[in-house]
Amino acid sequence: MPLAVFVLGLSVFALGTSEFMITGLVPGMAADLHVSIPDAGLLISAFAVGMVVGAPLLAIGTLRLPRRRTLLAMLGVFVVAHVVGALAGSYAPLFATRVVAALACAGFWAVALATTIALVPVAKRGRAMAVLVGGLTVANIAGVPAGTFLGQHAGWRTAFWAVAAVTLLAAAGVAALVPETTGDAVSARGELRLYRRGRVWLALGVIALCQAMIFAAFSYLAPLLTETDGLPEDGVPGVLALFGVGALIGITAGGRLADRRPFATLYGCLGLALAALLVLALTTDALVAVAAVLVFGVAGFGANPALNVRAYQVAGDAPVLVGASTTAAFNVGNTIGPWVGGVAIDAGLGFPSVAWTGIALGVATLAALTVAAAVQRSDDREPVAV
Repeated sequence: MPLAVFVLGLSVFALGTSEFMITGLVPGMAADLHVSIPDAGLLISAFAVGMVVGAPLLAIGTLRLPRRRTLLAMLGVFVVAHVVGALAGSYAPLFATRVVAALACAGFWAVALATTIALVPVAKRGRAMAVLVGGLTVANIAGVPAGTFLGQHAGWRTAFWAVAAVTLLAAAGVAALVPETTGDAVSARGELRLYRRGRVWLALGVIALCQAMIFAAFSYLAPLLTETDGLPEDGVPGVLALFGVGALIGITAGGRLADRRPFATLYGCLGLALAALLVLALTTDALVAVAAVLVFGVAGFGANPALNVRAYQVAGDAPVLVGASTTAAFNVGNTIGPWVGGVAIDAGLGFPSVAWTGIALGVATLAALTVAAAVQRSDDREPVAV
């Protein structure tokens, strides 16, 4: 595996820490900014909205730009957004900085995905994307718990300053180790033909639903565990780290299975995730809930490489826009999940309702995946491997 892929994964660690650490900071941010917990949870959705809008637009806009310089520019904007966010005195400007940071993150992802795919042969795409997305896994193991710890002991603003510092270090690594390349000589019109393919829309729909399933529950894990299951507040960083350990296990196994049996990998991960969510919905025992969080991490991130591989399999010759489109689809889920979970909480259904919401979204994901498999069987001469 080229060293540049690992460097890009390290950069994703910084971006992923920022995206996911809000989960552990929600209670403190809500208190400091004088807003409700669901409103603070919408900061996760704000980031996701920026990713959804930014990924396709920036993918087309940067199609023929030098990739390394583009990556560095996006990381620079990301740093500035976190500095401004750390200094924000109220909810509205902080919300705006999350959108700006997400736009920069989206641009980075679009170019990083295209660069990664270009650096490895087709047969190793699943493993390469597992390395890249592995940055998110490490963020969940180390970055998110560290951010939560900082937020609990030094304030959430300190966590934002820390992300800015780590992003600067990542930028130095990109400048030193990622080779300078230019986007392929392909027209924007050629890339846009991607959206004429029905199977592409099915693949993106499965991604969005799967991610919404995960984030409906993940976004509110801190209050769910402390208010419903009796976990001490200082135990939340450790549980989030355990989720990250599960994610590392899942993405490692998923990366090895995705290239050979993408549908079987997805069915297995969805089944495991639904079982974990059912436990989280029903239990009031902290130890049982913690075990379910570990399994949820394995299942949620285990599906990620297969979701990406499926999109690239059906995309044809549109490597930049498909990467941006998968990023957007993941973040459609990141937007819908916290919003639907927040609606359930605001309706007075209690924190366990976010797990039931995740279950409903997981069932919808299974239905969409089954349709996608049926369409591929119909379109292809040979049966799809399941």
